[in-house]
Amino acid sequence: MSAIEESDDSPVPVIQVLFALHPNFGAQELCGPLEVFSNARHKIKDPGSKAFETSIAAASQGVTSSSGLTIKADLDYEDALDDLADYDVLIIPGGPAVQDVTTASSEPISLIKAFADLQAADPSKERTLMSIGTGSLLLAKAGILQGLAATTHPDWYTKLEIICKEAARKGELEQTDVMEENYVVNNARFDLGEKLDENPFILSKKPDGRRQSIARKGSNAWKESVKRRESNARRAKLKLGGLRVITSGGVTSGLDASLYLVAAMVSHESAEEVARLLQYAWNKGVTVEGIDV
Repeated sequence: MSAIEESDDSPVPVIQVLFALHPNFGAQELCGPLEVFSNARHKIKDPGSKAFETSIAAASQGVTSSSGLTIKADLDYEDALDDLADYDVLIIPGGPAVQDVTTASSEPISLIKAFADLQAADPSKERTLMSIGTGSLLLAKAGILQGLAATTHPDWYTKLEIICKEAARKGELEQTDVMEENYVVNNARFDLGEKLDENPFILSKKPDGRRQSIARKGSNAWKESVKRRESNARRAKLKLGGLRVITSGGVTSGLDASLYLVAAMVSHESAEEVARLLQYAWNKGVTVEGIDV
């Protein structure tokens, strides 16, 4: 059940998050966001009001990071594909071996495509696809970033541009704007307001090429009640059926993007409380697309 499918008479459901790991993934690209989501609460003073439930998918029962940390997976990719509709958020951590995955077109690439297909087929549910660090290269390989803006670890900007151009040639020839940002959000949902040039959360015009963005920084949450949403028809007109796509830079950028997601799906107050608990200074990214709810 989606985190936004609540009514006045029912409690806020727990947001279901799936991490998809590949061999030699970056341990901190998993553990950082995991800490953020495990500490998020719908009511910050109520320990029982946890906002997120996390699961881990991998090709085998145990998957080892580039630093030697072995993680026990909750489900394999076959089961993950079967249960994919149950998840609200799919997170793709990167790592130094990401090129092995893109070269072999191995998992989680097909899982990424299937998640995007779910949103296109059913725009009534709000879903989020987020990559950490070089995980954005896997989104690019899956063809998800065409027509969107994205970022990655600074050492991998050029490689991301190359993969995006290859995907564009195989797809609908839509280019990807690679931005030098902390994190980049596409298909955000919030009240745009009447004067778009005064909205601090959107970039109305994408840059022609990769460069440092001049977009104004900020995070954008739903209203506290999470009750105002755009219509299904309006969401369906967005790219990927309104799938929220977030790409982040390096390791700490993954923390920042995760805090953004807490702010967007729970509340800004909850995100600030998580940052306080972790003794972390939240650095904002940019939102390049949004629609009026």
